[in-house]
Amino acid sequence: MAATERTTGALVELEGVSKVYEMGEVEVRALDRVDLCVAPGEYTAIVGPSGSGKSTLLNLLGCLDLPTEGTYRLRGEDVTSMSDRRISRLRGAEIGFVFQNYSLLNRATALQNVEMPHYYLKGHGNRKRAQEMLELVGLSDRAKHRPTELSGGQQQRVAVARALMNDPILLLADEPTGNLDSHSGQALIELLERLNTEQGLTVIVVTHDPDISARARRIIHVQDGLIVRDEQQNGNGQGNGNTDENATG
Repeated sequence: MAATERTTGALVELEGVSKVYEMGEVEVRALDRVDLCVAPGEYTAIVGPSGSGKSTLLNLLGCLDLPTEGTYRLRGEDVTSMSDRRISRLRGAEIGFVFQNYSLLNRATALQNVEMPHYYLKGHGNRKRAQEMLELVGLSDRAKHRPTELSGGQQQRVAVARALMNDPILLLADEPTGNLDSHSGQALIELLERLNTEQGLTVIVVTHDPDISARARRIIHVQDGLIVRDEQQNGNGQGNGNTDENATG
């Protein structure tokens, strides 16, 4: 992993970012002039009620969508001014995704699922790297199993291994424990924490679960398309006093 890129400067910068959807004659402002800066190596949780804009925010951070207004810079590069092809390549090379429903190919083995992003980015596989990623998440003995032969927790760990395949600078997880039991969810969050603390990977998690958000070192509260609170904490559910109660995004 590119450690130098994670130790200097801001990794994520949003300036005046809005996302507006046209629903017939109705304008829905999912995000409203949001400002946000995430430093390399942060472990951040995004929380808020349903419809608050947190998933929209995550989609923008992951370059799955573009803002209607404002600027998004990833590692200093202005994403909003890039071509579709450049954005697609940036997304494949620099960002790893973990989704609630795993999004694995049932016809492929765990190893093939993990290797897939390398095919999309490079046009060829990297079996050795895929095996290393499965070993990293503790599933080297499940390489030949298909998703239907794995538990939910194992499938999500395969998804994490896949997200790491192209050595991303940013890992985005959207409700990653939503389909898991408490034990599997706990194990998954411990894995994300280990990737953050031991490898310096920047992790941003969207979650409804207060137990999960409490383990992050930063919690961003989103409501009605605004960042209403941005608090730093020590990772065990206790704030350290650096809370901006008046943030408006």
